[in-house]
Amino acid sequence: MTVGRFAPSPSGRIHLGNILCCLLAWLSARQKGGRVILRIEDLDAARCPRRYAEQMIEDLRWLGLLWDEGPEADGCGGTFFQSQRTALYQAALERLEAMGLVYPCFCTRAELHAASAPHREDGQVIYAGTCRSLSPAQAAERARLRPPALRLRVPDKEYRFIDAHMGLYGERLDRDCGDFLLRRSDGMFAYQLAVVVDDAAMGVTEVVRGADLLSSTPRQLYLYELLGLTPPRFLHFPLLLAPDGRRLSKRDADAGLDTLQGRVSAEELLGKLAWLAGFNPSGGPRSAQSLLQDFSWEKVPRADIRLPENLFG
Repeated sequence: MTVGRFAPSPSGRIHLGNILCCLLAWLSARQKGGRVILRIEDLDAARCPRRYAEQMIEDLRWLGLLWDEGPEADGCGGTFFQSQRTALYQAALERLEAMGLVYPCFCTRAELHAASAPHREDGQVIYAGTCRSLSPAQAAERARLRPPALRLRVPDKEYRFIDAHMGLYGERLDRDCGDFLLRRSDGMFAYQLAVVVDDAAMGVTEVVRGADLLSSTPRQLYLYELLGLTPPRFLHFPLLLAPDGRRLSKRDADAGLDTLQGRVSAEELLGKLAWLAGFNPSGGPRSAQSLLQDFSWEKVPRADIRLPENLFG
């Protein structure tokens, strides 16, 4: 059975990009008779207070995008808040440490983003391995001054996969991203580790998410391999852009549900998003359930989608 999931980070009210992600994940799993999990990715407690998560749960219920397992779902065990799952991440980290693949990193943010540091096209720093060869004595001396982050050594190996929507994608980890973080210097576990551990533990077989996360998949495939876990099927979809071409974010008030909910119905909102994504030609109001008959990944574009001006009048 297909098990899909929606895993938002509750740092504010959800915007159209978040809603499109949830809609596509919901339709993709439901159309195959599958189940849907809601997981709250609130590792960063300062940015993700519980009230935002509670509001997000209410928003998804208003939209009619209901889940089978997750917060407030009947009959499910365990927790679906990442902030309560850190013991699982610690256990995975210790397994990787036992393999001799984890090392402390003392580089500051300023050092990582220095002009001389190699950067990818998306602006992400390619870690140069500055702390990779520190001796235990050197690491201990630096740890007296500041707590280290923990990085995973990557091989000089290419990880390729077929994204079920975007097609073939691959990266050679040593050249294209470098050793990546597993835990920050403040003790917070990194997204790459947490998402792999959680998707595997929850039995997720299909991951639908934005194309901005496509480049993170090779790192996650490496972690799946090291931890002896089976990776899910991945489908990355194009990003929604503001009318001026900027990437949509929670700062775009006109695209946030806090603004839109007072102006449009849930059916109007979902209908417009389905129109932008290619499977509601009329753009008229639609419920999530009614869109099941028209949804197809073949209809969803692969290029980023720019929101029209005055989309909702």
